[in-house]
Amino acid sequence: MDAKEGKDLLRKARTVLDAESRAIAALSRRIGPEFVEAVKLLAGARGRVIVSGIGKSGIIGRKIAATLTSTGTPASFLHPVEGLHGDLGIVGREDVAILVSKSGDTSELTGLMSYFVRLGLPIIAMTGDVDSSLGRSARVVLDCSVEEEACSFVQAPTTSTTATLAMGDALAVVLMEKKGFKAEDFAVLHPGGSLGRKMTLQVEEVMVGDEYPWLGQDALMRDCIVPLAEMRGTVPIVGDAKEVVGVVTAGDLTRLMERTPDFLEVPVREVMTRTPKLAHMGELASAAVHRMEKYGVMALPVVDQAHRLQGIVHLHDLMRSGVV
Repeated sequence: MDAKEGKDLLRKARTVLDAESRAIAALSRRIGPEFVEAVKLLAGARGRVIVSGIGKSGIIGRKIAATLTSTGTPASFLHPVEGLHGDLGIVGREDVAILVSKSGDTSELTGLMSYFVRLGLPIIAMTGDVDSSLGRSARVVLDCSVEEEACSFVQAPTTSTTATLAMGDALAVVLMEKKGFKAEDFAVLHPGGSLGRKMTLQVEEVMVGDEYPWLGQDALMRDCIVPLAEMRGTVPIVGDAKEVVGVVTAGDLTRLMERTPDFLEVPVREVMTRTPKLAHMGELASAAVHRMEKYGVMALPVVDQAHRLQGIVHLHDLMRSGVV
């Protein structure tokens, strides 16, 4: 391949991407009250969301159904042909339907649409022709029309499917926020994914617990030097019942050295922070990260319900675990 051919290919690719980005921008300018009505219908559904489409529209429909399900709105994709040959059993009278069709007059979708109308299901149409049979039968019509397909000479669905997919994403995200769906909820539905891992990991799974060095209140600062070096700059100070009463950090040691010549003989109780920020057993590691960021600390002693020291969680360990 010569340089000229390479440039021509890149030019064509940019033409496609530009056309599709313009189509999405046009959707943004065009949506209005009908989009709000669609969100209200979906949010108020007592049953499932049934999504259907044929061909490329069906592929987009499957993705919309998957996105809705993963963001807190149970949805199922129903193939229009299979639906008329036994799969209508998944449809309930309290469901809401989303039907996807570029033309809005796809014969395979017409039978399914008629069944939904007879059943009394509210239909949200996502179509390129609001005056089509689908558009006329729907409760709400989302105009997903585009000026042109990226592949103009064969009119293969390209720009139109991208626009419809973007509209589906907009529905799912707005609906998610309206329903108060949070990252923690997403994690529950995605326990095997990276976000699920981040959102469910607890501090005890990350903390350094075995033989972590700590000191009593009667210890001297000379006793702190080796533990501070070994354990990345934070040493918990505990009371008689091993309850955390303070922490000494490398920063505390540095400041003490600058102002006190015989700093090695100073008791740790005179140097420690008496109200240290802590993490608790059973707490999400992500919450510990938030506290570290908020207060500008690198490590948190981990305590049980009785405030007894169980270990310490470091920012570096949280980063390695993927929480940060």
